[in-house]
Amino acid sequence: MITPKPAPPHMRPADTLRVAFSGLRTRPLRAVLSALGIAVGIAAMVAVVGISASSQEQVNQQLRELGTDMLTVQAGTSFRSDEAKLPEDSVDMVSRIEQVAAVSAIGTVNDAAVYRNELIDPNQTNALAVYAAHTDLLAAVSGTLDEGRWLDDALAAYPAVVLGATAAELLGITRTDGSVEVWLGGHWFTVVGILDPTPLAPELDMSAMIGWPVAQELLGFDGSPTTVYERSHESDVDDIRALLPATVNPANPEEVAVSRPSDALAAQVAVDETLTTLLLALGGVALLVGGIGVANTMVIAVLERRSEVGLRRALGATRAHVRRQFLGESILLAGLGGIGGAVLGGVVTAAFAYSRGWSLALPIWVLGGAAGATVLVGALAGVYPAARAARMPPTAALASA
Repeated sequence: MITPKPAPPHMRPADTLRVAFSGLRTRPLRAVLSALGIAVGIAAMVAVVGISASSQEQVNQQLRELGTDMLTVQAGTSFRSDEAKLPEDSVDMVSRIEQVAAVSAIGTVNDAAVYRNELIDPNQTNALAVYAAHTDLLAAVSGTLDEGRWLDDALAAYPAVVLGATAAELLGITRTDGSVEVWLGGHWFTVVGILDPTPLAPELDMSAMIGWPVAQELLGFDGSPTTVYERSHESDVDDIRALLPATVNPANPEEVAVSRPSDALAAQVAVDETLTTLLLALGGVALLVGGIGVANTMVIAVLERRSEVGLRRALGATRAHVRRQFLGESILLAGLGGIGGAVLGGVVTAAFAYSRGWSLALPIWVLGGAAGATVLVGALAGVYPAARAARMPPTAALASA
């Protein structure tokens, strides 16, 4: 009678996980230090992607709120010896285009600076500009007030000034109750308003804005606009952009430069994406270093646990069982580091976004990718140690114990 060959012992996935966890638990400090290398790489990658995504979402939100329908018109390069200027009637000319919804302008008041008082050194200007502004400027640039009021037809004829956000900060002015004055162009001007930052017109942040009439009457402003702001429906922007040079300056359209401020914000997103790629590469290097650490830990573990391997083989464990055990330990070790790193990266992202007042935008695929990366790193790091342990003869392993 032929005795049937017994079936090889079976090792379920749950058994593999339990044995792998037991192996790590016997050397907790080494396991924690090895997992820390993986955690650093994963945390770096999650934080980089999360912060970049939150930054891009903030820019996109700004674009949605501010719109991409604004064009700015400025004097370009002149081929003649004299300085190129926009005609005084530029705003009126642009407003005649049928598709234009809003148009306004500012003009640089030359030889005028703004100081906290008349005792300040004239050279300490803080690079603040003085602009004459039309009363409808805020609507054209999507500007808002932080304090006080904007210039109206009555205030525009009197020495009243509205400060940009940065200008007010540099001058140390926080209130607009009618009692605060600044020394502007050799005259006292009452501060009636402070603007919020204006992303589409950042030049206003570092400026003091006064009415067009008082600038001409009191400070010798020539009435020529420096920048014209135009808004229309987004579908008409390209057509109007082509019309503006000839409309503003029919005699010399080549001296007119037209730009789209929202393009600068969109370019910021592209720059952020480039920087994110670079930082992700650095995070990948950290992850690779962590993987090497896991591999080193597992090789040492195989050498230290030869007696355990020999005993298991003598009791009937197959090479596949031993290989699966050490491979499971490597994957579990990397996986624990990946989970810790993902949590740490998420916390860093949330804290950074909160500190900047951003909305948290952490893509789900980042967390899934982190888990996949750690499993892959753990598997690759454990291939050689697992194969080495499986090839170890039981008698040799027991003899070396």
